[in-house]
Parts: sequence; structure tokens; C-alpha cells
Amino acid sequence: MKWARGTVAGSAEITGVIDNNQFHPRKALGSELAAGDAVPLTDVALLPPVVPRKFIGLWNNFKAAAEKGGHEHPTHPLYFFKADTSLSGPGAHVALPASAGRVIFEGELGVIIGQTCKNASIEEAEQAIFGYTCVNDITSLDILNADPSFPQWTRSKSFDGFGVVGPVIETDLKWQDATITVLVNGRERQSYPAADMILPPAQIVSLLSQDMTLNPGDLIACGTSLGARPIKAGMEIEVVIEGIGGVSVTTVDATKA
Repeated sequence: MKWARGTVAGSAEITGVIDNNQFHPRKALGSELAAGDAVPLTDVALLPPVVPRKFIGLWNNFKAAAEKGGHEHPTHPLYFFKADTSLSGPGAHVALPASAGRVIFEGELGVIIGQTCKNASIEEAEQAIFGYTCVNDITSLDILNADPSFPQWTRSKSFDGFGVVGPVIETDLKWQDATITVLVNGRERQSYPAADMILPPAQIVSLLSQDMTLNPGDLIACGTSLGARPIKAGMEIEVVIEGIGGVSVTTVDATKA
């Protein structure tokens, strides 16, 4: 089942299910209660499918990238937070500030939490996962490494629009079979299997729930693998995961935005 969020001309935001090119409004994410008549999908401007209370990202969670970088496999998620104002969605224009310097895309699988989760077993964590989405964890490499005494994970990843999410949340995805692909101006620039994860989604959720309570709507980006590359203003970057779809944004010069 594909869940989405969007707007229709002259109306407020709606959340619902996409089926047969129709958008079926629901009372809330995951609710079975209808909230109005179905709307043709062509009349809906899609937004990020969720507004997370916590936007968590992982580092060093893919075997191929860890081995190339000479990193040990983590036994607990190595994570950071992205600011809520970094959130952007399908069709957005993402401004690249001059202060950000060298910026890269990172195509990732995103996990959406569906129920409150604290000190969860792996089985309980699996049940707490509502579904999956596409994420582009845009990152300023220059800022991340600017201060040798303190890697600036949050700052480098929290510029407005640097957390691209969408186009939908797929509740029935077999993540082990998924491939995360990134197209830049239509050309494939990154492609890797989700099955190469070091810590899989349910284990990530279980371990994170030992550190903090996870709430419905929280988003966890599972990390990226080999192939993340620099981007510049004027590029169209699309993250595609079969079964979910693709979320595309265009980068622009902040001074001209």
C-alpha cells in the first residue's frame, strides 16, 4: 500500500492512499477512516509523505562502502540528526548556499516508524515499522570536515531542503530485494543493493529504541553506499527504489533562488 501526503488546489494538506491513479484521503497516516472523496492523482501536488518528529540518518551501514573506506562494521547504529527544516519533497528546488561548499547526494532507503517503540526486541521493532520511502541525504562535505576537532554532522546535513523524502511510503516493500539508484540529469550515478546493509532495518530500529523512544512518523535513513557524488546548481537528482518510486529535486544557486 502506498501512502502519500499532498495538496489539491484550494484545499488544505491531505494524507491518504494512492490506488489506481486515485488519491484516497484518510483521517491520518495509517488510518482506515476516509476523509473525503477520492481525487485524481494528477490533481495532487505531492509533499514529503511524512513530517518526522525525528529525522535520523546513519553512517557506515553498508559493507561495500565500509570495506573500501577501511571501516569496521558497527554493532550499533552510528547516527546523526537532520533539522526538521531540511525536509523537502517531490519536485522541490533545493538551494545550494555558497557557504556549503562541496555538496554531494546520498541516495538511501528510509524507514518510517508506525508505532511508539522503546527498548524493542527485533521482532517488536519489525512490527513498529510502518513502511519505507526514498531519501536523498544531501550533505556538505566541506562543512562536515572543516573543523578537525569536531566533525559537523548536523550542520553539514541540515541546510534547508537537504533532506529529500518521497514520493510515497510503501508498506509492502521487501527491502531485501530493493536496489537504491540515483539519477543525475537522467544519468545513473549510484546503484547498490539494500541487502548489503550491515545493520538491517528491524535491528536499526531495535537498537535505536534502546537509546530513545521512537514515535509514529519518525524517519530513519539507513545510510548510503558507494557512488555518492558532488552536485552543483542546475542539476536534477532523482532517487529511485523499485516498488516505492522516485523522488526528484532540482538544485539551484542560493543567490538566485
